[in-house]
Amino acid sequence: MRSLALDTLANAVAGGAAAIRSITRLEPAGGLGDKVFPPTYMPTYIQERNATTKYAMEQRRIDGRDVITVLLDSVASQANRLEEALLEGWRRQELSFPVVQVDFSKEAGLEDLEQITALQAPHRIADALLRDSVLGGIPFRHTDVGKDVTDARPTHATAMFKYCPTALVFGVWDSTGPKGGHGARFQRCLVSEIVGIDVAPGVNTASRIDPVGIEKKIGTVFKHKDPSQDWTVDPKQAKLVNGKPVEFSRSGGEGKKGTPSAINHGNIPPSINAAAGGVTMSHAVQTTVLSLGALRRLRFQTACSGKRIPPELRDAAEMAARTALAALALAAVVYQRDQGYDLRSRSTLIAKEPLVFEFVGRDGNEPLRFSLSRTAAAALLKGAEQKARKLGLGWDPKPITLTPAPKLASLIRKSRELAASGAAEDEG
Repeated sequence: MRSLALDTLANAVAGGAAAIRSITRLEPAGGLGDKVFPPTYMPTYIQERNATTKYAMEQRRIDGRDVITVLLDSVASQANRLEEALLEGWRRQELSFPVVQVDFSKEAGLEDLEQITALQAPHRIADALLRDSVLGGIPFRHTDVGKDVTDARPTHATAMFKYCPTALVFGVWDSTGPKGGHGARFQRCLVSEIVGIDVAPGVNTASRIDPVGIEKKIGTVFKHKDPSQDWTVDPKQAKLVNGKPVEFSRSGGEGKKGTPSAINHGNIPPSINAAAGGVTMSHAVQTTVLSLGALRRLRFQTACSGKRIPPELRDAAEMAARTALAALALAAVVYQRDQGYDLRSRSTLIAKEPLVFEFVGRDGNEPLRFSLSRTAAAALLKGAEQKARKLGLGWDPKPITLTPAPKLASLIRKSRELAASGAAEDEG
């Protein structure tokens, strides 16, 4: 199979294809018949119909029949994994593109956060972490970079392309900026999800034998008035709220408040939890689609220098910029594939076929198929960026580094202190 060349990609972006897709069959690492555990969700209309499930299960029409499927990795989750893959390539200096980051490494008590980039922040470059940080002592939103990004829009996308091109690939909505709901809004161009096919829900068992035989009958377990002591069964030593001893509970704990199981002691009798018992399936499918139509809606009226692009170069410059974005998206897919499919505990999948990109035409003809290795993806991105650079739309690979504003650093420290002391829990 042919490796994807830059000219082929550029022709597709210019109008030769409607989309680029990759469809990959996946199976559990333990083999067919092994359980996988999908993500769980808060109650929705699905749970209103069937209160026993916590998974996003639905019926889909596949190959002419109705099939029960389950969502194993959502579009949003896949976007996060694709961004993480790009970030890895950037940190290894294999991929070159602009990155905006907040550096916590010199903040006392927050050094472990290191640098958080727009690739990791939930709302990308429009995230509150960046909004509440400073560049050269100036709040980010009031800097030239912040103002340019705030003013960006699909018909004038140069600033977003210059400072955060990944936001053009994965989408962003600056809904909390100075313009509110009218802030910069770019749709996702790259969409991916992983779905389990022909699934059957399972059950989850739980049990624990306490070797010292602590019984439930011991009475109530209270929160100790001395935080270093954690808990007590003596009401006289208990922490009081409104004159009453506080029953012990721990955030995320498995046991009922005030019982030995709340402090991880005592037996747990064997039980079955039908609501979160994983699933078995015939196989899973990852479907990834890069919309070239969405890329073609992006317009670039100015060069990265801020100067107007001459009319006679406008079409070529815009196509070069869109091609660079397409190369960036494909690099994300390739790098994510190399990282594998360890989605969560007991949900590790294995690809059963090589990665293939299909160029889907607009006329219903058979798609053209191409391969793309990690090395070739990096070279493709480099070549696409160099071509765009010659037309005034090049990238500065040196990161834009912000520092957290004092109020943001203080907020994070306070939150950590509350979590460590347990004060964040509702003791009422």
